[in-house]
Amino acid sequence: MLEKEAKELLELVGGRENVNNLVHCATRLRFELKDEGLARKKEIEEKSYVLSVVVSGGQYQIVIGPKVTEYFAAVMKLLNLEEGKKEEDGGNMSLLKVISGAFSPLIPLLAGSGMIKALLMVLVEFGLLADTSSTYAILAAAGNAVFYFMPVFLGITLSKQFGGNMYVGGAIGAALLEPSFTSLIGQEGVAFLGLSVVPVDYATTVFPIFIISFVYAFLDKKLKKWIKQELQMFLVPMICLLVLVPMAILVFGPFGTTIGNTVSAVIAWLFDFSNVLAGLVLGATYPFLTILGLHWGFTPITLQNLNLYGGDVLEGAAVCCVYAELGIAIGAYLKGRKGSKIREIAGPTILTGFLAGVTEPILYGIVMRYKRLMAIVAVAGGIGGAINGLFHVTMDAYVFHNLFSVAMLTYSPFIPFLIGCGASLAAGLLLTYFWGVTEDDKADFEGVQTEETVHKEKKALTASLSVASPASGVLMALDQVEDEAFASGALGQGAAVRPEEGRICAPADGQVTMIFPTKHALGLSCGGTELLIHVGLNTVELNGKYFTLHVKEGDQVKKGDLLLEFDMEQIQKEGYLLTTPVLVTNPDGLSVVCCGKDGGRIAAGDSMLEVKEEA
Repeated sequence: MLEKEAKELLELVGGRENVNNLVHCATRLRFELKDEGLARKKEIEEKSYVLSVVVSGGQYQIVIGPKVTEYFAAVMKLLNLEEGKKEEDGGNMSLLKVISGAFSPLIPLLAGSGMIKALLMVLVEFGLLADTSSTYAILAAAGNAVFYFMPVFLGITLSKQFGGNMYVGGAIGAALLEPSFTSLIGQEGVAFLGLSVVPVDYATTVFPIFIISFVYAFLDKKLKKWIKQELQMFLVPMICLLVLVPMAILVFGPFGTTIGNTVSAVIAWLFDFSNVLAGLVLGATYPFLTILGLHWGFTPITLQNLNLYGGDVLEGAAVCCVYAELGIAIGAYLKGRKGSKIREIAGPTILTGFLAGVTEPILYGIVMRYKRLMAIVAVAGGIGGAINGLFHVTMDAYVFHNLFSVAMLTYSPFIPFLIGCGASLAAGLLLTYFWGVTEDDKADFEGVQTEETVHKEKKALTASLSVASPASGVLMALDQVEDEAFASGALGQGAAVRPEEGRICAPADGQVTMIFPTKHALGLSCGGTELLIHVGLNTVELNGKYFTLHVKEGDQVKKGDLLLEFDMEQIQKEGYLLTTPVLVTNPDGLSVVCCGKDGGRIAAGDSMLEVKEEA
């Protein structure tokens, strides 16, 4: 049954050849289609296993619900695509996408491990478990494993992103933690082929494995071009391991360690120069140092400060970042609707942050996903850091920054500490709630539509809507359009116009809800009626050439406002028809009537369709 339904979905989105990529989140199949106009939204929504269809952010999202992973696997099998295929052809991935993609699969594991660490803290604090017992040691292993073996996990997820063999990538990360190597730590005179090596502990680090995974993927592709296919199975992994593990230890590991130590030295110098400035800089940058794993460079300084002075100003300022991140998670949770993807992620991360002081799930699962939150975490952390720096707040014991460390009065002076952390939390929460969510992010903050909510939305449609022609030209009945997908009504009910000029104007008052990346089509919401204007047939193949947009998603428009312009002459020279369908894409319960005569002339602004609720 599942295989049959997967075949149905694939056919309804335009077939295998129309799919560039497919990923999924907690509830949705997210297709990247070559031409979204070929997807038959109405028929997809009619399927009993589909809750709704959302087109947003360049993705055609089919909301399935909890069984989405099963449908994803079934469709991927039909597509013969590698799960987790790179989002952009040719590997042109931004740094933020790489980092987010590397940590996203680990978020549940990070959150679960963080909760184990929080549970152990509670048990120890209330005297229910001794931290010297074997039971504690076994449970601590469960909670610490993902953090200690982070290079292994990242080797897997990064290699998967870059197109290498993820198990070879994991093995490269594991080599940095293998006992044969770790036993060399602290020894003098260690060398590799005559080259001096300074072995260091790479547990919990992320910076070296990011670099080496990228190099591995590049080398893997080159070797597969040079080595005969029948020899690739063992020769490619063998050469990659022989070359890259020494490189990681000789070059990239020390490079990352040097950067971390340099950053630590600069921050320490700043505190000598100005506590306020140092607190501001540390508070603003610490989350990003954590993302890169460079924050561990502060640990020796922190331990030394605790030993010499009984308190550490570095962690006294950096603690504000934890509360800035918690504020962002709370703000995102409150901003999201019930059943939304963001609430599913943010809820558990708030608990692990407060109880365990583990905020990596917030950083990798929330902050790195949404561009404005990167600025917010810097601002919120900087505010609190500056306050704590001003009052010379110190951390007086080596602890995780959580509710228990607060309850044990680990920071002094305590009231300024509360003010600084409270300011960071409030700034993160308020900025996220009121400013942090862009139009591109909204899909993750919207609740999953159930059949009941879909029905309620349709009940809210306006009683009547007059849809004007978006251009002057020749009116065409929909069944006369030279494309079966449109002519059959599968994509919606309406009519078409063959334009006389290269201008498309708004056919009614409404909001621009969707713009195709190829600029040839856009969607409008007009009082509950969803409209699609598709300029030309197969013009998606032009990839935006000859089209100029005058609006963006989210814009409110009035009837007659200019939406886009296009070069008629050049488009026709390339062999494309300019027939422009205007469709009502949610016609259920509506009567859609074409005004005017098929083949007759119609002027821009003249009534083209009448949309009414059926009695």
